[in-house]
Amino acid sequence: MEILGTIIVGFIVGVIAKLIHPGRENMGFIVTTLLGIAGSFLAGYVGQALGWYHAGQGAGFIGSIVGAFVLLVIYGFVKGKAAN
Repeated sequence: MEILGTIIVGFIVGVIAKLIHPGRENMGFIVTTLLGIAGSFLAGYVGQALGWYHAGQGAGFIGSIVGAFVLLVIYGFVKGKAAN
């Protein structure tokens, strides 16, 4: 059940990051979910390692959105360079 919760939160975080990011990214449901999950793990690891917050705090959700946004920007750069 914990994995299902992670997937749902990852999808929500990925969708929010896509809404914040300017421009249009053509990503499907699975890539959006993976982006959100990866952003959550990235933000969770960095935030907890630096002592900014602990697991389960609301700041972790905000950090997850920021992490997913950063990964979305990196994805855009990589995808843009691959198209050239």
